[in-house]
Amino acid sequence: MSSIATDESVSRQREAGSTAKRLGVVRILLVGLGVPAVVIGAWAAFAPRSFYEDFPGFGQVWVSPDGPFNEHLVRDVGELNLALAFVTLAAVVWCTPLLARVVAGAWLVEGVPHLVYHLRHLDPLASDAKASSIAGLVIVPVAALVLLAMTTDRGRNGATIGRSAPGSSAPSMSSPRAPSSPFRSDRIG
Repeated sequence: MSSIATDESVSRQREAGSTAKRLGVVRILLVGLGVPAVVIGAWAAFAPRSFYEDFPGFGQVWVSPDGPFNEHLVRDVGELNLALAFVTLAAVVWCTPLLARVVAGAWLVEGVPHLVYHLRHLDPLASDAKASSIAGLVIVPVAALVLLAMTTDRGRNGATIGRSAPGSSAPSMSSPRAPSSPFRSDRIG
């Protein structure tokens, strides 16, 4: 009998460790999307001419070769990046599977068309800027797809980021039910 109890305890500890690792990866991906959006957003929103002339910096210029300066559009890009950063970093704090999936979807909505546009309009960029620009742009949809994969039910009775065994003391990550209130505390970890 004690052997069975020990096996169950070890199983619960492994599952809790796996859940914690998964939560850590989800949060790292969210931070990896959110922090650059803060930098890009603040730069474009509050220093639009500098963003237009100098982005991304480090001796490369990706925006100005693509057309004339338009302060309104550059500020809009900055403000929309700040909005994406806000919801992304909120998902780091309130790390629920639903919020992580919504954030991943928002990044796909932004990232895929942005990548496609730049793939179709590489001519204005210098050769070295072409490769680094596309490499940087690919990261967003890939990170978003990984987030979706890590937070989506895989046939485990509604579990998403990690699943506790029935009767387990390991934290449950989610349930298939809709939240009863916007202040629900069913975090990923």
